[in-house]
Amino acid sequence: MKLFTKLFNYVVFSVKKYNIDESHGLKHSMEVLNFASNIYKSEINKNNDIVKHEKIIYVSAILHDMCDKKYVNEEVALHDMSIFLKKDKIVNNDEIEIIKKIISTMSYSKVIVSGFPNLNEYQTAYNIVREADLLCAYDFDRCMIYNIYVKNTDVITAYDEATKLFNNRVFKHFDNNLLTLEYSINEAIKLESIAKERIKIWDDLIKDEK
Repeated sequence: MKLFTKLFNYVVFSVKKYNIDESHGLKHSMEVLNFASNIYKSEINKNNDIVKHEKIIYVSAILHDMCDKKYVNEEVALHDMSIFLKKDKIVNNDEIEIIKKIISTMSYSKVIVSGFPNLNEYQTAYNIVREADLLCAYDFDRCMIYNIYVKNTDVITAYDEATKLFNNRVFKHFDNNLLTLEYSINEAIKLESIAKERIKIWDDLIKDEK
């Protein structure tokens, strides 16, 4: 079985096991992988050494939310993921430890509280995965979907909560120096503009329901 098939099968399995909603499920894993691939291809021209970290980047990008503490016990999920990666011989033991380190330290909340970990030669790989996930955060509908599924809110409340999060967090990625790589910075500028337009559309759609 090919690498991506194995990894996405594990995502499908984990989504069902941990009841992970679509905002952090299969489609999100695919979107993070695509952003990670684009960032990786941009960075490879500046740092050819990251070629040897390509698999680490892609595995981390696809599996990162299968250990999200919003849905699962992080330690248990990381352990289960390690067993899967070892059993299927996707990466070696040292690479598994790096993947676990990337996944367990890349979330917005952990970075805001503790800053970036020092991963030495794997620092660029870490930033690629982390920033790919940050770029997905500009999807306003995804934020609304999370509120509807996990917080069991109506559409109006989901819109209000999502707007609050975007103003307090997503639109402050640059202020908080969370984007460090050229592709990420350029793409975030475009995505921020799209998100603001999407918010205006939603505001118009639901104004009569308020």
